[in-house]
Amino acid sequence: MATEELYITLEKEASASFVEKKSEFIGYACPCKTEAEALDFIAKIRKKHADAKHNVYAYQIKENNIARFTDDGEPQGTAGMPVLDIIRKTGFTDACIVVTRYFGGILLGTGGLVRAYSHAAKLAAEAAHVITYERFITCEVICDYTDYDKLRASYQGVGLLVDGVDFAADVTQRLAVRAPEYDGFCASLTELTGGAVLIEQTGERFDFLPEPTE
Repeated sequence: MATEELYITLEKEASASFVEKKSEFIGYACPCKTEAEALDFIAKIRKKHADAKHNVYAYQIKENNIARFTDDGEPQGTAGMPVLDIIRKTGFTDACIVVTRYFGGILLGTGGLVRAYSHAAKLAAEAAHVITYERFITCEVICDYTDYDKLRASYQGVGLLVDGVDFAADVTQRLAVRAPEYDGFCASLTELTGGAVLIEQTGERFDFLPEPTE
């Protein structure tokens, strides 16, 4: 993964539901790093809805390029594959979606089932929040107290995460900066402080920038 720049997955476990012609569809989505995690998630939902006739699932795992799905009693091609298609078309991986259906007594037909399972999967993925992990370079920015506020003000608009700040004889900020912005970020801090700031690169990781809150 270290050579990649983008990695799209789900932020959290979530669910969403809707009713179509008296049938209730409940979509569950969850980030899963391994096939074992996906299978555990499926088992949990199946246990929760043991009284449902259909617990359709699909998952895609980046490691070993694994993709699995099941129609779980629905007509072939009307349930599991549409759920997997939502995962693939949305572009995320390392995730599992389970759609539970409680039959309401009215047949939906082949096209109706495809649309319903696709919609439930889409709603679940949106609730779980599709996020883009990017490569970040981690560093320590060491400055005196005079420069600290000036540096913080310069971070506006920069793709970075603040991991922590230590206040001692100097101020040490532990930051993670988006890889494409890192060199320019370092250059701007050096110029802003007249070369007084000390920047030490400490590593790299994949992470994501939270959406700004109003």
